[in-house]
Amino acid sequence: MNNTEIRGAASLAAVYVLRMLGLFMVMPVLAVLAMEFPDYSPLLVGLAIGGYGLTQALLQIPMGLLSDRIGRKPVIVLGLVLFAAGSALAAWADSLTWIVIGRIIQGAGAIAGAVMALAGDISRDSQRPKVMAVIGVAIGFSFYLALILGPLLARHFGLQGIFLVTALLAVACIPLVLFVVPTATNLAPSGDTLPRAGDLRSLLRTPALRRLNLSVFVLHLLITLLFVQLPNRLVLTGWPLADHWQLYLPVLILSVLGMVFLMRHLGNRMEAGLRWSIALMGLALAGMLQEPLALPALLVFVCLFFTGFNYLEANLPALVSSLAPAGKKGSAMGAYASCQFLGAFAGGVLSGLLNQYLSAEWIYLLAIGLCLGWQFWIRGIVSGAGHLKRYTLALNTQIRPVQESLEQLKQLAGVRDITLVEEEQAVYLKVDSSQFSLQQARQIMNP
Repeated sequence: MNNTEIRGAASLAAVYVLRMLGLFMVMPVLAVLAMEFPDYSPLLVGLAIGGYGLTQALLQIPMGLLSDRIGRKPVIVLGLVLFAAGSALAAWADSLTWIVIGRIIQGAGAIAGAVMALAGDISRDSQRPKVMAVIGVAIGFSFYLALILGPLLARHFGLQGIFLVTALLAVACIPLVLFVVPTATNLAPSGDTLPRAGDLRSLLRTPALRRLNLSVFVLHLLITLLFVQLPNRLVLTGWPLADHWQLYLPVLILSVLGMVFLMRHLGNRMEAGLRWSIALMGLALAGMLQEPLALPALLVFVCLFFTGFNYLEANLPALVSSLAPAGKKGSAMGAYASCQFLGAFAGGVLSGLLNQYLSAEWIYLLAIGLCLGWQFWIRGIVSGAGHLKRYTLALNTQIRPVQESLEQLKQLAGVRDITLVEEEQAVYLKVDSSQFSLQQARQIMNP
């Protein structure tokens, strides 16, 4: 990567980390600290934990499309301002209801699509996967860091302090975006990074993508269900909230090692990895159904849950990218992200309702049932995806007619899908990399 790409990847990753910290730091503490509010109810707790997911899901795609019209940086700054405003409102809230409203406003700062599009704009085609990978790693890192920092900040500053820190971090990101993130120098074809409204309906009807969207919906529903229950269970074992980070740290380290073991042991057998991960999460939830449960056993089950969660969180987006039609990766990832956030919202609502009107056992039974069903609809989902790659070729109509070039491309070995976008002067290819020759394709486009 050149200096612009390195600076862009690092600064955008920093923006993502600081923003996602604000969303996630309250998850390991809110279920406990919410009891101090006069209008406390299990339903409001669930909404406070997962409420951000509703506005994230609804605005993710519109904000990305808006960035195509008015520019990436203005949309990102607008999103950060909304996020800071929601955080400040939650910080000064005197009721759990106002915290729910603050979290919903936080979610309105849906900048993921604009950030990814800007990352594409400032990187060359050959280096774009590296830039996206840096940002992807940052997203995962922010979640783990939030589980450690949340209880530590709560210990010294309480829930108000966490939200105030979150607001300050969002404000600090604004000059980072304006003055450190490079201005776009190499506009990426938008089909690679941004959704198109016209593509979404057809993609939602694609069986493999629909099953992946349902998978990420359930995955984030389950993680939200877990954090509505887990903090209070740890408190009941004798560990005060301020010390929970000492439990999360070794659990997260061991779960990452478990994920690495799964990846090495299973290799390219992606479907086996998905099945094992779902089975680990189901087993963990079945174990946590038991009451009472000693702390060592509870931590073992939490570790198993996160091992499966980590594997799925890392591999599901890669499958979406591989299975999306040529030129529609941005649309496929936009729909995927919306389902992810809807899952978080649904997890908050369902856990709150079940806690309030039934009992915690029903939450675990629901989660176990979802894992069992998941094993069926994931079957055969990765068939043929192992060698698929995608390329974007510049269209030059002055050299030869477009249809002639497309016909020659269709004849190349390994070409699975071709999408022509004339307004972008680009041809998108999805190919089997074990058979496809990129050099031959470039010769056809520029003889």
